[in-house]
Amino acid sequence: MNARSPSPYSAVALAFGGMSLMGFGLYFILLRPPLLPEDTRFMGTSLVTIQASVPGLATWLTHVFWVLGGFMFTTGLLTGHLALSSFRQRARGSATVAALAGLTSIGWMSAVNFLIASDFKWVILAFTFPWALALMLYRVEGNYLRPAGLRGSL
Repeated sequence: MNARSPSPYSAVALAFGGMSLMGFGLYFILLRPPLLPEDTRFMGTSLVTIQASVPGLATWLTHVFWVLGGFMFTTGLLTGHLALSSFRQRARGSATVAALAGLTSIGWMSAVNFLIASDFKWVILAFTFPWALALMLYRVEGNYLRPAGLRGSL
């Protein structure tokens, strides 16, 4: 595939997954409050009690979310680059890297949010769909790009 040919749908889906993760990272850096109502509910306490017991917690959590958001943004950036380079070109191992990146980033975050019964668990789960779609499309597209005798194997 040359640089001017259109990207396969799998690469576009994976690039979208990367861009959405970048946006999610920016949310954590710029907008996410230190504690959400679901956080205090999960801990079985109130915000007032937390603030009285650990007065510097909100400031510390803000810094933690800046770091977490930076890693999310970077993971999305690298996923987008992977999508538009080696994944698009079907380089050996690129689908495995994409699968592991999705599983250990937004996939893991989604699983933990279900574990803690987050109010946002379904929204976060939706962020995993571009990865799953990209990998399914990658396999389907591979079947069309291979000679007939090699179809069905990755």
